[in-house]
Amino acid sequence: MNKKVISSKKAPQPIGPYSVAIQTGALVFASGQLGLDPASGNLVPGGVEAETRQALTNLQHVLEDAGSGLDQAIKTTVFLKEMADFPKMNAIYGEFFQDNPPARSTVGVAALPKSGAVEIDVVAIVK
Repeated sequence: MNKKVISSKKAPQPIGPYSVAIQTGALVFASGQLGLDPASGNLVPGGVEAETRQALTNLQHVLEDAGSGLDQAIKTTVFLKEMADFPKMNAIYGEFFQDNPPARSTVGVAALPKSGAVEIDVVAIVK
């Protein structure tokens, strides 16, 4: 199986030596997205809710550039700096995955890059 590097001009550029996403066969594996504004590279203001919305929007753009979409997501992982933020993150997450949501893991972490409150990665099917 071949692998194809996916990039997106609508999502933040990587802040390290990794690809935004990799497609292989009928699957695309998107790296974790923080709540970064693609234009500035800075975290969006507004806390975990705003960061969750931006992270999922960034992932949506990455998946679209891979020929997929959030509606094709089969697995996500959510990393939270504060598990107390779970209800806030979960409410925004639910706006993006209303029907047939993907499998999900949510883990608490000590810290995230750029002092983010949330990071989300996704595996999706290519349409």
